[in-house]
Amino acid sequence: VQLQASGGGLVQAGGSLRLSCAFSGRTFSGRTMGWFRQAQGKEREFVATLSWTDGTIYYADSVKGRFTISRDNAKDTIYLQMNSLKPEDTAVYYCAGSLRHLPTTPSQYNFWGQGTQVTVSS
Repeated sequence: VQLQASGGGLVQAGGSLRLSCAFSGRTFSGRTMGWFRQAQGKEREFVATLSWTDGTIYYADSVKGRFTISRDNAKDTIYLQMNSLKPEDTAVYYCAGSLRHLPTTPSQYNFWGQGTQVTVSS
């Protein structure tokens, strides 16, 4: 399974970006797709996760109410709509796939995209 993330960029605080992650390679009948981020000098942290089987969604508290994860089944793509961005949202954002049900730790994800940089200026 290959994951291709895109949509990052530079935005001012309060602005919005939408990240996309397309997956391909074989039919991914896996359980969960998620977004993580890693700021410079920090560990990779959970952002949001979506169950491909039942649509359940979890968000990190830090992004709840500002970010929305969604999917397009026909395009095998997930999205992360990020609104009201803050400078502390600056990080490399990664999409990932897991065969588990709604994990929130990086070690429980089996497939990773290459990351896309999001920079929020103050």
